[in-house]
Amino acid sequence: MMERDHLPLDRKLRQETLFARERVYRFGKATPMERLVLPPDPAFASERDPEIWVKREDLSPVKSYKWRGACNRMALLSAEEAARGVVTASAGNHAQGVALVAKALGIRARIYMPRSTPRVKQGAVRQHGGAMVEIRLVGDSYDEAVTAARADERESGAVYVHAYDDLQVMAGQGTLADEVVLSGHGPFDAAYLQIGGGGMAAGVSNWLKTYWPGIHITGVEATGQASMTAALAAGMPVELREVDIFCDGTAVRKAGALPYPICAENLDAMELVTNAEVSAAIRVLWETLRCVSEPSGAMGLAAVLKSRAALAGKKVLIVISGANIDFLQLGLIAQAEAAGSTAARTLRIHIAERAGTMLALLDSCFAGINITDFQYGKHSESEAAPVFTVTSADATLLEALPGRLDAAGYAWEDITGGVDVAFRAIPLRGDLLRHPSFLRLDFYERPGALHDFLGQQIRGRASICYFNYRQSGERVGRALIGLDFPSAQDCEAFMASLPPEHGEGYRSCKAVDEATLKRLVSA
Repeated sequence: MMERDHLPLDRKLRQETLFARERVYRFGKATPMERLVLPPDPAFASERDPEIWVKREDLSPVKSYKWRGACNRMALLSAEEAARGVVTASAGNHAQGVALVAKALGIRARIYMPRSTPRVKQGAVRQHGGAMVEIRLVGDSYDEAVTAARADERESGAVYVHAYDDLQVMAGQGTLADEVVLSGHGPFDAAYLQIGGGGMAAGVSNWLKTYWPGIHITGVEATGQASMTAALAAGMPVELREVDIFCDGTAVRKAGALPYPICAENLDAMELVTNAEVSAAIRVLWETLRCVSEPSGAMGLAAVLKSRAALAGKKVLIVISGANIDFLQLGLIAQAEAAGSTAARTLRIHIAERAGTMLALLDSCFAGINITDFQYGKHSESEAAPVFTVTSADATLLEALPGRLDAAGYAWEDITGGVDVAFRAIPLRGDLLRHPSFLRLDFYERPGALHDFLGQQIRGRASICYFNYRQSGERVGRALIGLDFPSAQDCEAFMASLPPEHGEGYRSCKAVDEATLKRLVSA
């Protein structure tokens, strides 16, 4: 052991990864490799796509790779250390690994987690650890949980098991790379490894570079939490002021001191991915492998999708690092994916406030373009300013839209990313309305369906005073529409003419109740 203590860090890590082989498989089995074939893209011939192989760590005992490091580190505890118990901080996945070993070895563990930790991860920790584990929810970030856990360590004498900044933890994570090498699917031209604190990237890159020195390894971080990118730029780990937590499994403020030099030596490049790009990668994993990855688990694929053309013909390795996702987060992911999967922009367009002008705008300028979000509330007697979020798989159609608007004489402004749009702040002045009626419309989500309803049912009969619609990805779209009629009789006649349950292109169209109408108009 004394000889190993004097080895350089990279050689020491390789040795410890060899020894970790004997320990980690007491607690779990090797995870499979699986081929991922990307969905067709008109821009690429299928034979030019990269050959992508996925390490399925989402199929591990705790549904993430984190069991490896926790198992390796805790298996080395002496009898005296085990009697003192362990303490750790985790955003969820490392905690499950610690809980798994705590129950198996009869070691008491206190686990500090941010109060925002997804319930699925909290529940899994309790399931794996049983009576041997106590969860303490502290603070709003991983770093606050670490501070509390370190204070516990000092006060109680428990052994702190770090999530990534520990040689034995890094070596344990390295065993997943050992399985990749032994799988027979290599050698690989490239690997894309997601990074939080850097423990997995350090352990895996160290092992891959040992056996395939020519492999090009890219570290992947999400924008808003790029602690390793900052460390590489500064020449040392530095603390980020703010950390985005959409990819909660990698939301680390400062890269680990031990992983940093290994990553600095072995990573050939860094790639940043957005939340929308990660969400798109989650969708690809579902559509190809029927795998539901947590956001951090899909970061490697997100980077590969960005470099799809450059990786043509290459054999590429990615790791699905975890699948511990809160069910409630799936809606947010689907929304982000819809916003990022195609070219998109949000425009506020100024038109005259009179009957027929909204449909004239749609008829003249939006051909071939998908409206995914439509927000409008009447605020002036003379001018309307509807907001449209539009997408198209053909980016040239969106590029041509401003020219169409200009040619038709419309004033417009690009408000993509506007806070008021994101939070659906739709103004409506009730004092400008004469005889309003609000409808909940459920229509079949197909190109032209909403336009057809507006043109066939509303044109010439009423003015649109309110519109709230957002594409959800379902086969049925839902919109709340406000119509203002010249007279009460016109309003009654219109409502009587609509089939309440089914019409051409829509499933149902129902007037909102009187109480809802009063709330909307008084807003």
